[in-house]
Amino acid sequence: MGLAVLALLAWAGTTRSPTGRRAWRLLVPAVALAAVVSGVFSLLRSSWLSGLLLVAAGLAIAAVARTPPLRRPVPPPGATPDDLTLAAARSVLGVGPEASRDEILAAHARLIRRIHPDAGGTDGLAAHLNAARDRLLEG
Repeated sequence: MGLAVLALLAWAGTTRSPTGRRAWRLLVPAVALAAVVSGVFSLLRSSWLSGLLLVAAGLAIAAVARTPPLRRPVPPPGATPDDLTLAAARSVLGVGPEASRDEILAAHARLIRRIHPDAGGTDGLAAHLNAARDRLLEG
Protein backbone atom coordinates (compact mmCIF):
# COMPACT_ATOMS: atom_id res chain seq x y z
CA MET A 1 0.00 0.00 0.00
CA GLY A 2 2.77 2.41 0.94
CA LEU A 3 4.62 1.73 -2.32
CA ALA A 4 1.45 2.48 -4.32
CA VAL A 5 1.02 5.83 -2.55
CA LEU A 6 4.70 6.60 -3.13
CA ALA A 7 4.43 5.73 -6.82
CA LEU A 8 1.37 7.96 -7.17
CA LEU A 9 3.16 10.86 -5.47
CA ALA A 10 6.23 10.31 -7.64
CA TRP A 11 4.15 10.41 -10.80
CA ALA A 12 2.27 13.51 -9.61
CA GLY A 13 5.56 15.21 -8.76
CA THR A 14 6.95 14.76 -12.24
CA THR A 15 3.89 16.18 -14.03
CA ARG A 16 3.16 19.84 -14.40
CA SER A 17 0.97 21.31 -11.69
CA PRO A 18 -2.07 23.32 -12.81
CA THR A 19 -1.03 26.11 -10.43
CA GLY A 20 2.60 26.20 -11.56
CA ARG A 21 5.77 24.39 -10.55
CA ARG A 22 6.54 26.38 -7.41
CA ALA A 23 4.57 24.07 -5.10
CA TRP A 24 6.18 20.98 -6.64
CA ARG A 25 9.66 22.35 -5.96
CA LEU A 26 9.09 21.66 -2.27
CA LEU A 27 6.86 18.60 -2.51
CA VAL A 28 9.03 16.42 -4.76
CA PRO A 29 12.21 16.59 -2.62
CA ALA A 30 10.11 16.00 0.49
CA VAL A 31 8.60 12.87 -1.09
CA ALA A 32 12.08 11.71 -2.13
CA LEU A 33 13.44 12.23 1.37
CA ALA A 34 10.46 10.44 2.91
CA ALA A 35 10.98 7.49 0.57
CA VAL A 36 14.68 7.20 1.40
CA VAL A 37 14.07 7.48 5.15
CA SER A 38 11.24 4.93 4.96
CA GLY A 39 13.47 2.62 2.96
CA VAL A 40 16.31 2.85 5.46
CA PHE A 41 13.87 2.21 8.30
CA SER A 42 12.53 -0.85 6.44
CA LEU A 43 16.06 -2.10 5.86
CA LEU A 44 16.83 -1.75 9.56
CA ARG A 45 13.73 -3.82 10.36
CA SER A 46 14.95 -6.55 7.95
CA SER A 47 12.35 -5.90 5.28
CA TRP A 48 14.87 -6.04 2.45
CA LEU A 49 12.67 -5.94 -0.63
CA SER A 50 10.46 -3.02 0.36
CA GLY A 51 13.46 -1.20 1.86
CA LEU A 52 15.51 -1.45 -1.32
CA LEU A 53 12.52 -0.46 -3.46
CA LEU A 54 11.80 2.60 -1.33
CA VAL A 55 15.43 3.74 -1.34
CA ALA A 56 15.67 3.25 -5.11
CA ALA A 57 12.37 5.09 -5.66
CA GLY A 58 13.50 7.97 -3.44
CA LEU A 59 16.80 8.32 -5.28
CA ALA A 60 15.03 8.17 -8.65
CA ILE A 61 12.54 10.85 -7.60
CA ALA A 62 15.39 13.05 -6.38
CA ALA A 63 17.22 12.62 -9.69
CA VAL A 64 14.13 13.52 -11.71
CA ALA A 65 13.47 16.57 -9.53
CA ARG A 66 16.97 17.92 -10.21
CA THR A 67 16.79 17.51 -13.99
CA PRO A 68 16.37 20.94 -15.61
CA PRO A 69 13.64 21.34 -18.22
CA LEU A 70 14.68 21.28 -21.87
CA ARG A 71 15.04 24.71 -23.38
CA ARG A 72 14.55 25.59 -27.01
CA PRO A 73 17.31 27.58 -28.70
CA VAL A 74 16.72 31.30 -28.83
CA PRO A 75 17.83 33.16 -31.93
CA PRO A 76 20.94 35.29 -31.47
CA PRO A 77 20.39 39.05 -31.32
CA GLY A 78 20.36 40.60 -34.77
CA ALA A 79 19.64 37.33 -36.58
CA THR A 80 17.22 37.62 -39.45
CA PRO A 81 14.94 34.81 -40.63
CA ASP A 82 16.86 34.66 -43.93
CA ASP A 83 20.02 33.58 -42.06
CA LEU A 84 18.54 30.19 -41.10
CA THR A 85 20.26 27.07 -42.33
CA LEU A 86 18.37 23.79 -42.54
CA ALA A 87 20.13 22.52 -39.41
CA ALA A 88 19.24 25.68 -37.49
CA ALA A 89 15.63 25.51 -38.63
CA ARG A 90 15.42 21.88 -37.49
CA SER A 91 16.93 22.84 -34.15
CA VAL A 92 14.44 25.67 -33.64
CA LEU A 93 11.46 23.41 -34.31
CA GLY A 94 13.00 20.38 -32.61
CA VAL A 95 12.53 18.00 -35.53
CA GLY A 96 14.91 15.54 -37.14
CA PRO A 97 16.28 15.51 -40.69
CA GLU A 98 13.69 12.93 -41.79
CA ALA A 99 10.72 14.92 -40.46
CA SER A 100 7.68 14.89 -42.70
CA ARG A 101 5.59 17.91 -43.62
CA ASP A 102 2.98 16.92 -41.02
CA GLU A 103 5.63 16.60 -38.27
CA ILE A 104 7.05 20.02 -39.12
CA LEU A 105 3.61 21.60 -39.04
CA ALA A 106 2.75 19.87 -35.75
CA ALA A 107 6.00 21.03 -34.12
CA HIS A 108 5.39 24.58 -35.36
CA ALA A 109 1.80 24.59 -34.05
CA ARG A 110 2.90 23.27 -30.65
CA LEU A 111 5.62 25.89 -30.25
CA ILE A 112 3.71 28.84 -31.67
CA ARG A 113 0.96 28.29 -29.10
CA ARG A 114 3.56 28.88 -26.39
CA ILE A 115 5.39 31.89 -27.79
CA HIS A 116 2.76 33.70 -29.83
CA PRO A 117 2.66 37.43 -28.97
CA ASP A 118 -0.98 37.07 -27.87
CA ALA A 119 0.11 34.38 -25.39
CA GLY A 120 2.86 36.51 -23.84
CA GLY A 121 5.65 35.79 -26.32
CA THR A 122 7.50 38.24 -28.53
CA ASP A 123 7.12 39.15 -32.18
CA GLY A 124 10.74 38.23 -32.83
CA LEU A 125 10.44 34.67 -31.53
CA ALA A 126 7.20 34.10 -33.44
CA ALA A 127 8.81 35.40 -36.63
CA HIS A 128 11.80 33.14 -36.05
CA LEU A 129 9.52 30.11 -35.65
CA ASN A 130 7.61 31.03 -38.79
CA ALA A 131 10.87 31.44 -40.70
CA ALA A 132 12.10 28.04 -39.51
CA ARG A 133 8.83 26.42 -40.61
CA ASP A 134 9.00 28.12 -44.02
CA ARG A 135 12.66 27.15 -44.47
CA LEU A 136 11.97 23.48 -43.75
CA LEU A 137 8.85 23.33 -45.91
CA GLU A 138 10.57 24.89 -48.93
CA GLY A 139 13.84 22.98 -48.59
